[in-house]
Amino acid sequence: MENTVIHIKNVVCGRCITTVQRILSDLRIPCREVSLGEAVLERPLTDLELHDLQKEFENVGFELLQKKPERIINSIKSIIIEQVYEEGSKNDNLSKILSERLHYDYSYLTNLFSKSEKQSIQSFQNSIRIERIKELLEYDELSISEIADILGFGSAAYLSTFFKKETKTSPSGYRILHLKRNKGLDFF
Repeated sequence: MENTVIHIKNVVCGRCITTVQRILSDLRIPCREVSLGEAVLERPLTDLELHDLQKEFENVGFELLQKKPERIINSIKSIIIEQVYEEGSKNDNLSKILSERLHYDYSYLTNLFSKSEKQSIQSFQNSIRIERIKELLEYDELSISEIADILGFGSAAYLSTFFKKETKTSPSGYRILHLKRNKGLDFF
């Protein structure tokens, strides 16, 4: 049986994966696996299935990527998100990771990404890291040192410097501001 891989833009988290699985199931399209940015189908799609799938994906903010450069860029984004969220950025050699996983020279990948996204791969990674730091600060369950360790920063001071440079506020200042904003009714 021939597997078909489809590439999907904006599939960036577990809920997105669940949504893709639901859509494929609702459309009765047999699927082997769904991961960040792609799905492995058990067979090629018919023209009608492709049309219906594109329509359903558009309704939830996803997009089928059919051009090779779009698929590569989507894969770069998925790998970066996976590195930050699942592996905690402990692998600091992103260029090597991308080259090995995508089977392209890093200079090609960075040029393609920069032209399409109007930012460097490093800038995109930094924005994802900042969002992850914000998320962990908002949970208010981990110290700044613990967050620094999880995300592969050498120290809390390095994380704080990085965060302040990118957001113009300190991690502790961000946490305090966010916690004040999210007080429930039982605090009044």
